[in-house]
Amino acid sequence: MELREALSHIAEIRARVAVMERFRGYRAVPVGVSGVLAVVVALAQPFLVPDPGNHLPGYLALWLSTAVAGVAAAGSGIWWRWRQVDQPLSRQLTRLAVAQFMPCLAAGGLVTLVVARHAPEVGWMLPGLWQVLFSLGIFASCRLLPKPIVGVAIFYLVCGTLNLGVHSTNSGYSPWGMAVPFGLGQLATAGILYWHLERADDE
Repeated sequence: MELREALSHIAEIRARVAVMERFRGYRAVPVGVSGVLAVVVALAQPFLVPDPGNHLPGYLALWLSTAVAGVAAAGSGIWWRWRQVDQPLSRQLTRLAVAQFMPCLAAGGLVTLVVARHAPEVGWMLPGLWQVLFSLGIFASCRLLPKPIVGVAIFYLVCGTLNLGVHSTNSGYSPWGMAVPFGLGQLATAGILYWHLERADDE
């Protein structure tokens, strides 16, 4: 009985240490690349989907493929760390980081599916909703990341709220409604990761 309680206490301590430790799986370069990609796609949107209001599937295909590429880029850092570090505590921290961020991605996917299938007339609201949900994922991950990342989460939340409140049926599909939040947001995140984690590790 005492051995079981001791093991339970050890597991609890390890879980608390994992929560307190900073997660180093997100790397500056892949995250920054996802921000640059958002700007590039925004520049290409008028040529690829000139009338997104009347062609929602094309708009969704463009930006969802961009999101998948961005997540894959950011996820490459997590995969690299998983392969390089085989310590149980580090792997537990990686699982915790993924578990904290996945709900916002799942919610974004479900909201997009429902709007696309049942309410395409409000598709212009999706960029704002994506940004609000993304901010919640960052807020959930804040305790594992450098403190300034809270500012990025607030930035996404403000951008999403403004997109929902200021834009309308026609202007809601503006490419800059995606490029500014995700471009600046991801580049700022990359800068924070480099300055507070990677630069410190190199030194």
